[in-house]
Formats: sequence, C-alpha cells, structure tokens
Amino acid sequence: MKAGEVSLTRFLSQTDTQFVIPVYQRNYDWAIAQCKVLLNDILEAGKDEDITAHFIGSVVFVHDELYSSSGMCELSIIDGQQRLTTVTILYIALYDYAKNHEYHEMAERIFETYLINKFSKNEEKLKLRPTENNDKAIKYLIDGDFDNFDTDLSRIYENFQFFRNSIKSDNFDIILRGLDKLMFVEVSLDRHKDNPQRIFESLNSTGLDLSQADLIRNYILMSLNREEQTRIYERYWAVIEKLAKDETTNTSLVSAFVRDYLTLVTKKIPNKGAVYEGFKNKFPTTNTVKLESALANLKGYAHHYNKLINPANEKNLLIRLNLNYIKRLEINVCYPFLVQVYEDYEGGAIDAGEFVSVLDLVQSFSWRRFLVGLGTNALNRIFMTLYADVDLEHYVSSLEIALLKKSGNQKFPRDSEMKAVLREKDIYNIKSKNRVYLLERLENHNNKEYVRVDGNTDITIEHIFPKNPSEKWSDDLALSEFEEIKEKYLNSLANLTLSGNNGSLGNKSFLEKKNMNVDGKEQGYIYSRIWLNRYLADIEEWNIKNLESRFDVLWERFLEIWKLPKPVNYNDDSDEINIFDITETQGEKIDYASFLGDRLVVSSIGELYQKIISGLYTRYPDKFKLNGVINRIQITKSKVLSRRAIRLSDKHYYEANISNNQIVSRVKYLLELCEHEEDLYIKWKNTSVESTIENYSLLD
Repeated sequence: MKAGEVSLTRFLSQTDTQFVIPVYQRNYDWAIAQCKVLLNDILEAGKDEDITAHFIGSVVFVHDELYSSSGMCELSIIDGQQRLTTVTILYIALYDYAKNHEYHEMAERIFETYLINKFSKNEEKLKLRPTENNDKAIKYLIDGDFDNFDTDLSRIYENFQFFRNSIKSDNFDIILRGLDKLMFVEVSLDRHKDNPQRIFESLNSTGLDLSQADLIRNYILMSLNREEQTRIYERYWAVIEKLAKDETTNTSLVSAFVRDYLTLVTKKIPNKGAVYEGFKNKFPTTNTVKLESALANLKGYAHHYNKLINPANEKNLLIRLNLNYIKRLEINVCYPFLVQVYEDYEGGAIDAGEFVSVLDLVQSFSWRRFLVGLGTNALNRIFMTLYADVDLEHYVSSLEIALLKKSGNQKFPRDSEMKAVLREKDIYNIKSKNRVYLLERLENHNNKEYVRVDGNTDITIEHIFPKNPSEKWSDDLALSEFEEIKEKYLNSLANLTLSGNNGSLGNKSFLEKKNMNVDGKEQGYIYSRIWLNRYLADIEEWNIKNLESRFDVLWERFLEIWKLPKPVNYNDDSDEINIFDITETQGEKIDYASFLGDRLVVSSIGELYQKIISGLYTRYPDKFKLNGVINRIQITKSKVLSRRAIRLSDKHYYEANISNNQIVSRVKYLLELCEHEEDLYIKWKNTSVESTIENYSLLD
C-alpha cells in the first residue's frame, strides 16, 4: 500500500490513465444537496487567496497491470467514486460553458486534460469509466446529447444541470481556481500484496452509508479480475438486485433478502447489521466454486422472493390475493419458509390449491396470535425451522400438525381462547392496516363481488353505537345497557361495520341509521349491499342481546376464514406440556422430560433442574458469566457459601436448595436467555392411577 497527499487536478490529468468504477460499486447516488456543499467549498477556496489547499477525503484504488494491447493504465476505484464522478460532472459543465461562451482554448484544455485520453482508442477515450448506465450518461453529456437521457440516468443529469445553472461569468475562473486547490489522500493498493476488501470495510468516507447488500456485493466481486467481475455481476448479482426490489416503492430489499436466505441455510437469524458478516462467514471467497453455487441458489430463490414482495407478479389469482394479505400484515418473518414452499410449488411438488392452503395456514396462525396478544419474536424461530416438518406426501397436514403442537409462547391459539378475546378486544384502536385487514376479509369471504377496503376513501369504519352518542341513544337503552356498551363493547368487533356514508350516519340513533334515505340517496343499513350490514338491516334496535348475536354471526365467519386446523390422525390432547405452560408443580411427579429432542430420565423437578443447567452450560458457557445469570442462579466459587451446592464447573457451584416453583422460574429464565423456549417438555406421571393400583394391592 502507498499513500500520500495529491492534488485532484494532478490526479485527473494523468495521461493514458483510466479511472474505472468496478461493476460491484453501487450506482452514482449523490444528490443536489451534496453537490451544493462541494461547489460551495470550491467557491470558497477559489475566492480566498489565503486558502492554499482544501482536503476532500481519500481516493482508494487498485493499481492493475497495464493493458498489453494499448498500454493504458487502469486504476480500479474502490473508494471515492462519488466524489470523482461529481467532479467530472462539474468539469463537463465547465467545458459546456466554455464552448458556449467562446472560451475555445479553455474548453479544449478542460476536455483534453480532465475528461479524455486524447490519443486513446474510442472505448478508452473517457478518463472516468463508471458502470454501464453512468458511462452512457457521461458520454451523452460530453457530446452535448441531452435528448437521449432516460429516467435511469436522471441523477447525473440533474447534477449536471445544477452545475450548469450555477456557472456564471463572474465565478467561472473562481471555480477553476478552487478545483486547483482540492487535495485528497491517494491510497494505492496492489491486488497481490494488499487486501482491498479489508481496507474497503474500514473506510467511511463515501458520504453515504453502505448497506449490508453493498458490502456483500463488493465482497463477492472485489477479489475477481475485471472480466470475472462483469460475468458474475451480470449473471447473478444484477439479477438479484432487480428481483429483490419492492416495485411499488422502488425500494431495494437485497439486504433483507440475503438475511432471509442466511436464516434459511444456517437456521440462525443474523442481526440486521450483521448480514454481511454472516454471509462472509458462510461463503468464503477463497472457494469460488462454492460461492458461485451459493449465488446461483440465491438467484433461484430471488425469483420467488420477488413475488412475495410484489404479489402482482404472481399469475394465479388466489395465490396473489393471499400474498397481498401476508404483505399487508407485514409477516415478513415467514419469507424464509415461504420461498421454500414457493420452490415446491414452482417445481410441481404441490399444486396451487395446496399452496393457497399453506398461505391460509400462515395467516390463521399469525393472525390468531396477534389478536390474543402473543409476542411476534417467537415467529422468527417458528418459521425459521418450520419447513423441516414438511412431509411431501401429506404437505399441508404435516405443517398443520407441526403448528398445532407448538405450545407456550409459540402456541396456535385455540377457538375457546380466541372467542373470549375477540368478544371484547378493542379492534378499532389496533393498527389501521390490521383493522382494515380484519374487516375486509370478513366482508369478502365467499362474496362474488370483491369490496376493496384498503386504500378505498369511499368506505370507512363505522361505530354502530357511536363514540359520541346522541340523547336518543340514552332514551332507547336502559342505563345499564347504555353504560355497558359504551365501556365494554364500543370498539369491539360486534360494534363495528363498514359504510360509505359514515359522515351522514354520525351519532344518530340506530333506527335513524338503519332507515336513512335523505334525498333518496339510501344511506341506511337496509339499503347497504355490504355483507357486514346485512344483520343490522333485519333488527329494530341495538342492544346487548343483538350485539352479542351479531358477534356470534361474525365469529362463525371468523372460524371459516382463520381456521384452526383439524388434520386427520392428530390427537390434540398431548400428554407432554411445555415448561412455559406450567403454573403449579405441587404434588406432581415427572414421568420423563424431553429437551432438544432428547428424552431425559428424571423423576423430580430437582433432577430436571440439574440436567437442564448442565446441558445449557455445556452449550453456552459464556452465558453463565453474565452478572444477571450469576445472581439469578446463585453461582459461587465456594461450595461453603451454598446450602446445597451442585458443581457447575471446576471452579463454580450453584445453589440447588430452592423450591420447585423457583426451579421452574429459573429454568424458564435460562431457556429464554438461550432462546430454547420451545425445547423443553414434561410428561407428568398419572398419580391418580398409581394411587388406585396401590389401594388395590393393600386390599389384597
């Protein structure tokens, strides 16, 4: 590595030299805001004679070998491309100004010194060689061909126009003087001696933060020669970048996609800021065959991922509709699972009907959990490993059974729990997207004409009993009913409906809302074609009895949409119980326990405690060094300090003289800490049967 200060104009004026932006570098991203800052610095330096130099950061490049055919020196820019491109655009604007104002000598000097290699072949003429689209843009600007710009090149064109409009007769020379004072740190790397990727990782002078996807792309391509870079980029990475994009918002989701892919192949969920490190650890560039195989696999999954994030690209209507629902609910954690199911669907292992059933199952499981208030963190681990439960011969039912077996904080809420929660749950004040999803699906179940609620300003959510009821409501209802509806059911599902006349209905009495027909516009419930209003059209008053009856109607429809699966040959009365579902241990004896798939032969809670601590300590010794664990588990270095000391390691002991309830509490704490909440089950002994047998033996 060689480093030193150098003048920017001197750097750009090198003859027979090209500054190449490799394909792995991200697109030119500087906006007018960054251009303004740079231009102001240049103007200030040009005006002030006391300023002899103005530093603008560093430019890091790899000094490749000469082209044997032409002798052209190629510098691969790995840091500084945004500044070099912006300065080049400014020089083009100065060149354009000089041409149009008959500064012919200056125009020729700028053109031949900073923009082109005068005696080179056409393809090597430009000094700066950005990536393909930007390369075209630079050529168009130099040629004055402003009519050939398309939207993909607008950022370069916008910045050029900004500079072009900023250059005046009174600042032309000032800008040139300011450019002459620009200095930077030149860092030259030798590809065979230095580690360009490691140096690149340590740099943070590009003006815009690098995403995890940027770092991965650079990591994959930087060590390759230019020909291989282009091949790998065009065959794999460019395709992945195109597919992993939300086409509605034009937002790149490559970082999120790679994170999901790593989750899929490693069965571990990397932190959002550690996706690059995870990819680098899994796929070292020293094994190019393995790396290219991984990219091919990644590209294959990207085709499925594209439809998950852009449901409109799916041809099958029912699949597209359900993908839309999943996207609206933002159940992104299911994507690592669904790309594998998509692979099976595209490969013919399952048909469209089975795929729709899987999508329904994902929604039922996730939506029920949301409504009963279960945490979303558990979904990450559930969907990370769910595909392992697929039986290709019984695809849907195998997944249903796998989810039904979940317990504790990973459980699939049963109907009785759902009904109790949904009856009084405040639906109106949940997130808008979730509220709309619930009512839209209830409305459209088995409807021939789809009623779009999401994004439809003509349809709003209406309280049947209003938030601010008129006096007529208190006249029509007994005080106790009035207060109960207001306090208990106001925002519940049974008191909500959809209306195209919310403003008209307002806080009027129920019969006024039902029969309203002002100016013949049929605002009332009896005229509504919305299914959610059908029950309201057939009753004469809104009271507790009718509210509860309407809830029963909605509940039956709920069960048809968000079903609790009932697969054949599945017994829901499992004898094993998850440790997190245990609330009382008094008088219970253990038949056996199951931890991480292994059967543990234990007869008491105390024995179980020792097995679990031993197992977790073997796997996660560093966790037991945390102060919180030391205090909670009562870990000591002296056996004397413990009433009943159990050896943890050569130097440490833990307290075992505690109650069963304390043991259960500590086991839950450790399982949560080590992310094994779903991995410990207990089978209690049937003590009543044993007692009966003992009594019979006494009689004998």
